Amino acid sequence: MKNLLALTILFTALTVTTNVNAQKFSGLDKSPMDMASYPTDYKISDKVVRVIYGRPQLKNRSLAELAPVGQVWRTGANEAPEITFYKDVNFGGEDIKAGTYAMFTIPGKEKWTVILNKNLNQWGSYFYEEDADVVRVTVPSGSDSSSLEEFSIAFKEIDGGTEMVMGWDKTRVAVPITF
Repeated sequence: MKNLLALTILFTALTVTTNVNAQKFSGLDKSPMDMASYPTDYKISDKVVRVIYGRPQLKNRSLAELAPVGQVWRTGANEAPEITFYKDVNFGGEDIKAGTYAMFTIPGKEKWTVILNKNLNQWGSYFYEEDADVVRVTVPSGSDSSSLEEFSIAFKEIDGGTEMVMGWDKTRVAVPITF
């Protein structure tokens, strides 16, 4: 009886171990998720803003093909980015309450519209609802001599706050954030 109990326990342990070890993991996402925040110093716990977004790559495609001029774009890849403000801020000239918002853009040749939307967890811009917009700000777009293969978001410190800088290919768009 003791041998039967010991064999049952051993068989159960081997079965559980085999199932755990047999787990399949997917490879690296083709458009990996990334995060940018301000301030960027990890020693500072008083964050102002953080954005989580997907980073698509050009892969011999044009920016206009991936983020068409005049159309609402998810501002990255996969899910629409989520931007969290940890305190009330002024975003591109508009006052915004602390909270988390989905972020979309409408690319333009000389200006981009940056949209904060209250509907979170949206895949792409397929289910975007303009009625859920909290704010739309228009900012100039510029260019840089160097090309970025991956869509990128970073924060640059300015007097009284920061700029959220979005870049892809040679296009650069900056939204001032003051607090």
